[in-house]
Amino acid sequence: DELSEGRIHNGIIGLATPLKAPRIADAIDAALDHDDPLFLLLDEVHYEQNLGAILRTADAAGVHALVIPKRRGARLSPVSQRIAMGAAEHVPVIHCAVLEALSLLKKAGFRVVGADEHAGRFHHQVDLRGPLALVMGGEDKGLTPTVRKRCDTLVSIPMNGHVPSLNVSVSTGVLLFERLRQLGS
Repeated sequence: DELSEGRIHNGIIGLATPLKAPRIADAIDAALDHDDPLFLLLDEVHYEQNLGAILRTADAAGVHALVIPKRRGARLSPVSQRIAMGAAEHVPVIHCAVLEALSLLKKAGFRVVGADEHAGRFHHQVDLRGPLALVMGGEDKGLTPTVRKRCDTLVSIPMNGHVPSLNVSVSTGVLLFERLRQLGS
């Protein structure tokens, strides 16, 4: 109970060295060895639970690396790792300023697609194949204005209900699996 700091442990505690955080340039080089490299960037996603759920979905969808900001966002923590159910060990998590990562990804030939509830095009109307950097905004504000301007394309998800948007982890899943559909996976 003491070691778990009050968190759920189910009678088991594992001690391990922290995961090594890769550098963005190394991750880009490694991803370019694949046919359709995919990076996922989170722009001020604050909740650990969302980060964990996004990591789990990213692993299932074949994301090559996840970029989270050095500041102003959720950290990889015991909570997010528990929710990720092991995905944090398979999807490299890079701590890097989002604008810096976008600049490097664009130089490497990645298209940048941002999720924005006010975008004029739906996610299924945009080609999501090829080298892609998908950017998801924070829970309360969506994409920050500076990140929104750096996107090549903005997409939204059609909504028929009364609530104007989905949870960021759900939206991420919708977009990642639309990409898999387009790739024929």
